[in-house]
Amino acid sequence: KTYRYFDLPFCSPDSIIKEKNEALGEVLNGDRLVSAPYKLNFRDDKESAVVCRKKLSKEEVVQFRNAVEKDYYFQMKTHSSEYKYFIYKHIQFDILYNKDRVIEISTRMDPHFLVDLTEDKEIDVDFMYAQDEEAADDQKVTGWKYIHGDVFRFPKYKSLFAAALGYGTQLFTLNLLLTKYLFCGPLFLTFCFLNTITIAYSATAALPFGTIVVIVLIWTLFQTPCRTTKYPQEILSLPWYKSAIPQMAMAGFLPFSAIYIELYYIFASVWGHMMYTIYNILFIVFIILLIVTTFITVALTYFQFAAEDHEWWWRSFLCSGSTGVFIYAYCLYYYYACLDMSGFMQTSFFFGYMACICYGFFLMLGTIGF
Repeated sequence: KTYRYFDLPFCSPDSIIKEKNEALGEVLNGDRLVSAPYKLNFRDDKESAVVCRKKLSKEEVVQFRNAVEKDYYFQMKTHSSEYKYFIYKHIQFDILYNKDRVIEISTRMDPHFLVDLTEDKEIDVDFMYAQDEEAADDQKVTGWKYIHGDVFRFPKYKSLFAAALGYGTQLFTLNLLLTKYLFCGPLFLTFCFLNTITIAYSATAALPFGTIVVIVLIWTLFQTPCRTTKYPQEILSLPWYKSAIPQMAMAGFLPFSAIYIELYYIFASVWGHMMYTIYNILFIVFIILLIVTTFITVALTYFQFAAEDHEWWWRSFLCSGSTGVFIYAYCLYYYYACLDMSGFMQTSFFFGYMACICYGFFLMLGTIGF
């Protein structure tokens, strides 16, 4: 439990207690910051100082004793108005070279050249170097860090991409919607009940109504979590095995290899006369499919970033969704090796409906991978 500092009868300030407007993270953490009557000056040593004299009543003594028994403790924080602000005006460059080749360039700030910016006044500053921020960052990093300002751009054909993700999400949750409501509904009601109890006990762990609204707005209105650079980085030509088609083959084959044995029993149940009864195994295989799809897509996306290719949106979707292509290829094998179907109508039914099912797998797994 967390409570306000002056809920216990400490020595309070002479004036009204000033409360600080906490940030969202501080509110969620249960912090309730107030000003304290303690003044400490930098490099000003004090042996001891009397803040106030107070006579504790019996009730107040009991309050302190109960706090000791419950292992209460408090934290002190410095107010932002007491901060000092400095700027470095000198940048030191260290350049390593071998004959006529530059090997490495590193920069560091010189702590002996500081300018105090704490007060609002004009200041003359002689900067010993200046450079564009993005250009300076580009000199320090390579690989996936080099394209950090490009990965949150919108992809090409973003409306089509959003529609594909939407359908994939719908297919993934089609058997899960009832489960979601069965869990989230009681969870929300339990949270409201417990939050009301916390408010009744005056504990700071209680979330104010305004904070709850802010969290809901963050979930519903959250935008791109990273600013992008003004101009996208140029994508270098890559080896053939790092292009989209080979990576789709790799990303689709591994998840397919985890489920192809189970596919036989499913096909035999849908297109044959076998009764399917091992639904617990089916659920486990489905979870394995999701895990393998996620891991292989994350790995391939990392390799793509390491090659300084920031166009990851469609690539992640196509690579993870390519398992649906392998499932449809398995349909060809199953049709000729295991089925006795013949005629145009039966063949059309089999491949037509399986195409729809595999396309659904393509959208669902593509969404999972993205």
